[in-house]
This record gives sequence, structure tokens and C-alpha cells, in this order.
Amino acid sequence: MLSKLLPKNEGTVDRAVRVIAGIAIVSLAFVGPKTPWGYLGLLPIVTGLLGSCPAYTLFGLSTCPMKKR
Repeated sequence: MLSKLLPKNEGTVDRAVRVIAGIAIVSLAFVGPKTPWGYLGLLPIVTGLLGSCPAYTLFGLSTCPMKKR
């Protein structure tokens, strides 16, 4: 059931970019302007670690490589 709710729809590069970007955004909460908006970086970190993006699921997108038959 969890695989239907959160299907794997992110490729390796997409996941890495999300985690790196999320860490950069979260760092703004501690260094730089020090606003709570930096905690929004937790969203790309979580989706990158899970390998599933709810927005991709909603729009039917996927960056996973195609399976060979």
C-alpha cells in the first residue's frame, strides 16, 4: 500500500540534487539571513531520501530510468 502512496519516481541524479539543494537551503536558517524560511529545505531532503515526490505522482512524472525488457 505504501508503494501506491509513495511510488519511486525519482532517479539517482534527481535524488542527489534534491538532497544537496535541501542542505544548502537549510543552511540558510543557520548561516546567512537566519530566517525560518530555511527550514523549507527539509522538503527536498525528505523527498530525495525517500525517492518519491508527491508532485511527480500528481502530474504523472518520473525521472527513474526505464526498465529494460
